[in-house]
Amino acid sequence: MPSSEERRFEVLRAIVADYVSTQEPVGSKALVDRHSLGVSSATVRNDMAVLEEEGYITQPHTSAGRIPTDKGYRLFVDRLSEVKPLSPAERRAIISFLDGALDLDDVLRRSVRLLAQLTRQVAVIQYPTMSNSTLRHLEVVALTPARLMLVIILDSGRVDQRTVDLGDVITDENVGRIREMLNTALAGRRLTDAASRVTELPDQAPAELRDAVIRICTLLVEHLVEHPEERLVLGGTANLTRSVADFPGSLRQVLEALEEQVVVLKLLAAARNPGAVTVRIGEENEDEQMRSTSVVSIGYGKNDMLLGGMGVVGPTRMDYPGTIAAVRAVANYVGQILAGG
Repeated sequence: MPSSEERRFEVLRAIVADYVSTQEPVGSKALVDRHSLGVSSATVRNDMAVLEEEGYITQPHTSAGRIPTDKGYRLFVDRLSEVKPLSPAERRAIISFLDGALDLDDVLRRSVRLLAQLTRQVAVIQYPTMSNSTLRHLEVVALTPARLMLVIILDSGRVDQRTVDLGDVITDENVGRIREMLNTALAGRRLTDAASRVTELPDQAPAELRDAVIRICTLLVEHLVEHPEERLVLGGTANLTRSVADFPGSLRQVLEALEEQVVVLKLLAAARNPGAVTVRIGEENEDEQMRSTSVVSIGYGKNDMLLGGMGVVGPTRMDYPGTIAAVRAVANYVGQILAGG
């Protein structure tokens, strides 16, 4: 026989399920009709009174039914023993959709679109943070005899291009020597380490290459030192407008907050290690504009290395098990793709 506390949790779970699917406050009769709770409606009414007294559910003033509070959703999320797994069809769709990606930008754009479609919420993903990355390779290409292009390839899949005006002509042979010198010194190094190595290169360069190497290294130092502007990709903002009723008077605030990258980066900052899902519900969000939302976020990366965060923003009335499963699956595949398979 379940304890009265367990039974009350089952009642709360049923209220959450019904409210998420119907958007209507839930009454005791509907609970007894729809769920096999194994107790009378008098007992359910009694349990609902206790849940309300303890702050897990509340009565919207216009209705006889009850809806979950932030505290109620928090208990529900904390007690999720198993997150419903995605169906094989959903998994196949994720793999085939993401496998077609051409480069890092495309992977992230596709991930956001996919996550927004799977959860019907707003999806957000952070570009891989530079500081955690390793420099995989530096390609040096002569555009003209006095102008080079540097292609900087990171292990996170990020590729950046920069042009350098040398102020003097350079032979193809010397372009090859510079390429070799840069890769010998920098390839395979973490960016923070590579940045300090770059500053030593001009002193080690032969006299005839020193001027060109100084110009290249000046550009590289600027590029390798941590970029203050972390880039984000957002998708599915229109999904929020489908549930206006969930944001009484605050939808505009939420949309404005999402436009402020700083707010979103703060939301994703909770993601500290790949694979661990964080759920922030309503009042738990620091930013006042986001108090009517829930944020489900996760770190993505390879092995134990965190590259960035991704997540979903929606109303507190969301399908938490389904959203957590989708966020986890997409993060997992993005990590695999960026790890090269």
